[in-house]
Amino acid sequence: MKPKLCLFVFWLVFVSAAFGQSVVVTGKKTTYTRPKPSMDFKKTFTVNYPKIRAATPALSRKIEAALDYGKNNLVSLKDEMGEYQWLEEADYEVSYNKNGFLCVYLSATGTAAYPTSIGKYVVVDLKTGNALKAAAVFANFPGLIAEVKKIQDTEVKQSIEDLKKEPDFQGENPESLFEYTKFEALNLEGFSITDDGVSFHYEYGFPHVIYALEPGGDYFLGWKDIKPFVKPTGPFARFVK
Repeated sequence: MKPKLCLFVFWLVFVSAAFGQSVVVTGKKTTYTRPKPSMDFKKTFTVNYPKIRAATPALSRKIEAALDYGKNNLVSLKDEMGEYQWLEEADYEVSYNKNGFLCVYLSATGTAAYPTSIGKYVVVDLKTGNALKAAAVFANFPGLIAEVKKIQDTEVKQSIEDLKKEPDFQGENPESLFEYTKFEALNLEGFSITDDGVSFHYEYGFPHVIYALEPGGDYFLGWKDIKPFVKPTGPFARFVK
């Protein structure tokens, strides 16, 4: 890349961050060594921390705090360095970084009785550095839940039909897998955003042996569809005008 072009690209990134429309996100991978590993493959684990460069150092630190793995109930370094020893890797993926918002998917993978993964979407307001809660951006929770539930019901119905066609699932009752399926207010948290709208995410909790057959649990509503449930004075109001 030519020097002038490099300077121009850097200037664009700096100006964008300075005006709070986006931030620069880079990873800082740290490997931890357990003092008393329970197994050979438990000797170490890695955590890739999202490091932020925003308009000010204080705002950068605040955004990083909002994306903390521990704060989001994914990783406890204290537990992992002791006897718990589940974690193998914690990582992140940026899915949205513009228009004043940053959406990051935080994930952790480890092994107990069998390998498992957990994750959570976090949407940060780049003006304040705060992670957004559902109550700050959405209104009429009962109506919104009912709207998302329609999408979930369609997914469950299709999943039951698909499970009945699975050769290894013959003679089983797929309906029983959804006996406790219930989308409620708590499930409105951990949403993600794109230019096109908002997605809510749900874990069905299938047993490990058939986890591959679990539905995706991603319920998308375009900005036009979710407009009646967006707070008119909230951070997302600009998307539904």
